[in-house]
Order: sequence, then structure tokens, then C-alpha cells
Amino acid sequence: MVQCEMCGKETGSPNRVKIEGAELDVCDECTDFGTEVNQGSSSDSTSTKYSTGSSSSGGSSGSSSTGSTGSTGGGSGRRSDMFDEMDEIAQDYDERIRTGREDSGLSQEDLAKKLNEKASLIRKLEHGDTLPSDEVQRKLEGELGIDLSAGSTDDESDWSSDSATGEYTLGDVVERKDS
Repeated sequence: MVQCEMCGKETGSPNRVKIEGAELDVCDECTDFGTEVNQGSSSDSTSTKYSTGSSSSGGSSGSSSTGSTGSTGGGSGRRSDMFDEMDEIAQDYDERIRTGREDSGLSQEDLAKKLNEKASLIRKLEHGDTLPSDEVQRKLEGELGIDLSAGSTDDESDWSSDSATGEYTLGDVVERKDS
């Protein structure tokens, strides 16, 4: 007696079934979850409901299988994403906006009119209750002559790596409490 690889039920004559790209020995009841694989023919001739694009046969150790997608290939380093192109806003953006407005001699209402925005938005920005959108950030920077982008801080520029490769390690940036 053999156990079904799906449900664990004991079965005397398991059926070889391909389920989501994996070939399993299953009982008669679990055969409906996949496509039966004929032992004599290759697995390339069978089609499954859920195709994974695998072309290896069930008995191989994986050495004959070739990866056709290759999207996880090495050597290219970290993938870029949309956040790499975005500027971070400074943590003290609210103080910069308030100081810039006061230096310009404008009230919150006057600044709102110049920017064609609501005065309540200016209040929320100055209190740090909301982040400015990219458009509002550009308007504020242009009108008040301020920079709301987070530039490099002294902490970031003071880091130096002890490794010969010049790359940072976790030990370069973590402060240990026990030392």
C-alpha cells in the first residue's frame, strides 16, 4: 500500500498525475485535481490546467531542465524600482515651509492664494499633518525659495567601510549598545 501524495490516504494502485507542474502519485479521488501522466510517454505531450512552463520529466533530478525565463539571472545587482527615482522629503519640511513663509512676510492665506491652493492645506503642511504632493512641493520651493528635499546628512557622509571592497556592511552602520 502506498500513501496518496495529496491527501495521505492509503491506496493500492496510485495514479501518476501532473498538478501545477509537479508529478505526484495520488489516489483515485485526487486524480481529478490534475492531468494523468502516461508512464511510457514524455511529460511534454501532456497539458495541465495550470501550466508552469516546466519541460522536465518527473523522474529526472533536474539536471536536464533548462530555465527559459531567466528573469532572476545574477550579476545585475539590485533591481531598480520607482522609488529610486523619487526624492525623499526632508523630515523638517514643516519648519522649512513655515520659516520660508515668514521670511517672505506672507500669511498662510496669502501664500495659499499665490499657490492657488487652500489655506487649510498650508496649515496642515506647517503642522506636519500632511505631506505635500510633488506639485505642491514644486510650487512651495519656487515661491518661497526653499528646498524640501532630504539631502545627505552628516551621518551618511561620515560612514566608512573597513572592508577592502569599499562596500558597506551591517557593522559599518549599526551602533552596538554593549560597546
